[in-house]
Amino acid sequence: MIDLIIVLAVLIAAYMAWNIGANDVANAMGTSVGSGALTLRRAIIVAAVFEFLGAVLFGSHVTDTIRKGVLDFGDDETLRQYSNQLMYGFMAALLAAAIWLTVATKWGLPVSTTHSIVGGVIGMGLYIRPSSVNWGKVLEIVLSWVASPLLGAILAFLSFWVIKRVIMEHEDPVRRTRNVAPILALPTFFVLGLALQFKGLKGFYSNLDSSGYIIKENWLPAKNGTSFNPLVEGAWIPINALLVSLGIGIIASLILYFVLRRYEFKEEGYAGVERVFIWLQVITACYVAFAHGANDVANAIGPMAAIYQIANDGYIAAEATVPIGLLLLGGAGITVGVATWGYKVMDTIGKKITHITPSRGFAAEFGAATTVLIFSMPFLAVPISTTHTLVGAVVGVGLAGGASAVDFRVFAKIAASWVASLPVAGVGAVVFYILFGLNVTNVLFVSIISIGMVIYVMTRPEYDGAESSAPIVVSEMPMGESNPDAAKSVFQVFHEHAAAVEVTVGHMLAAVTDAVSDNDPSASIKATQDAELDADAIKAEIRNMLGTGVRLAVNKTVFLHMLARQDRIADYAQNVAEQLSFRELYRDEEARSRLLAMAEMVSETVSKYEETVGVLREFANSGFAKKKSGALRELIREVNLLEHQADEAEVAAASHVFSGGDDEPLAAMHMYRVLQRLDDVANACEKAANAFLPIVYN
Repeated sequence: MIDLIIVLAVLIAAYMAWNIGANDVANAMGTSVGSGALTLRRAIIVAAVFEFLGAVLFGSHVTDTIRKGVLDFGDDETLRQYSNQLMYGFMAALLAAAIWLTVATKWGLPVSTTHSIVGGVIGMGLYIRPSSVNWGKVLEIVLSWVASPLLGAILAFLSFWVIKRVIMEHEDPVRRTRNVAPILALPTFFVLGLALQFKGLKGFYSNLDSSGYIIKENWLPAKNGTSFNPLVEGAWIPINALLVSLGIGIIASLILYFVLRRYEFKEEGYAGVERVFIWLQVITACYVAFAHGANDVANAIGPMAAIYQIANDGYIAAEATVPIGLLLLGGAGITVGVATWGYKVMDTIGKKITHITPSRGFAAEFGAATTVLIFSMPFLAVPISTTHTLVGAVVGVGLAGGASAVDFRVFAKIAASWVASLPVAGVGAVVFYILFGLNVTNVLFVSIISIGMVIYVMTRPEYDGAESSAPIVVSEMPMGESNPDAAKSVFQVFHEHAAAVEVTVGHMLAAVTDAVSDNDPSASIKATQDAELDADAIKAEIRNMLGTGVRLAVNKTVFLHMLARQDRIADYAQNVAEQLSFRELYRDEEARSRLLAMAEMVSETVSKYEETVGVLREFANSGFAKKKSGALRELIREVNLLEHQADEAEVAAASHVFSGGDDEPLAAMHMYRVLQRLDDVANACEKAANAFLPIVYN
């Protein structure tokens, strides 16, 4: 019977570990995939490796049996009296939390695995012994729903603001990156060094304490410390930890300095800047994955270790020894979860909240890591969620581009799922505990039925409307040309559409030239029609990209208006070419010369417009740096001036046509219609450029 209990508990714990990997992997890799720093496949491989290493090598061999101290049974004797009930209660809590995580992952909602299991433990504790619930600790958890995302958002916002002001606003951002990136690496790796010791390696210190070779208090913050002086015994942050972290920061800074001195950037402008931040972002992502594996494996194996202890010893203690086999189980479960279902929450973190570039992703991860480190200090010791913190940080970097860059509807759904985690897991744990009835046979049947229902939910088709397409297909970053594996940004494809529009106008000009020269314009007209179809295909690609739920740094309605205005240029150019096929032009050399002059002026206007779109793209890639807004305003002004010159050319051509076209009134009227259609092209170009103004002045 005991063997069956352990087997069932192991299966439930493995299922929980799988869910941890599937949902919490977004903490480490969501922003990296969303920015294009890593492809989805590479992110899964990297996450799986570092999660497994963190869980198996540095997961603690000693865990608290009641997660985060949310239950207090008083003395050990009272705790032992409830051991048998708690054994079934922990299985109920694990199963309830795991099923809630499956539901959340199904819908791409990043929730806290820690808070989910804590909710399950609270629920079963309330049912078994209501007075055991530590409501003070529960209140801390509830407050963390606001505190950690808020601080993460503030730190991420400030981090990206510094990057934007110091690098993006510089006249030569690549040269500035060579000089500044090593300086930025120092505080970054200093914080990561501290966080690695206090979060990722605390299990390592605990495992080796008994050997007598390592004194944990010399490296980790003292639980009962009272001083910020790192030199005294019991310091919040020991001097050893500070020196090691400073050494890590200095070494990383020097390495990056020498690498950048020798590195020849294949990318220009902001693409080169983002290349450097790819390196930094991938490193921080590896740290988060490693620390997550080392810490959150306890969410699956902690209760499992308690069940194992009760089943073998007949009682539960405040702490339980974790066999290496359980660490392997937790690490393997997390790894499989990452590889199989991890993309769902990555999709939300990396794409649906706001658009992410490597520099924004780095700022978000740095802000989240710093926040987790702060709240981990004993003088706060608040059990915050890495997931909540990272989501807040992603919102923070999104707000750096304006409120319209953040989809607050998605964020509201995520926040609602946070609030639901405790009560849903708690109620589920009570239901399962009642169904178990302190009977292992009941546990077997209930678990089989529950897992069967989960499999049914997992295999149901998606019903997420237009946003249910493939995971992570778009990122708003300037790496598409230099990195063939990176997804194209919306602004990049918008620029490609502008180039296709310019090609269409070029064929239109060739058709006008042929008609004016009495050459057969049929081939040029056909080429214009084909080019307009190519432009339409790119327009459809952009709409499909937006339909997948990709976030833009601008209001989607504004962007779609920009796309429609730009597409109209090609439509009118096609109309001009088709007009030429109706009949011959008015046979007056001066009139034909003036018509060609206007067509050339229109073509010049369109060329200037395409240049404007290129600067708009750089403006978006720069994080909307002020220096680029000035250049964009100037180009919009030049497009308007060229359109005015095209108007003057039209007036001159029309005046000549009507002053001498009495002999060929039909031909003269036909030429006037061609002039009107050319004017439509120029006007459409002006309106398309002016549609950028809401972005410029946002």
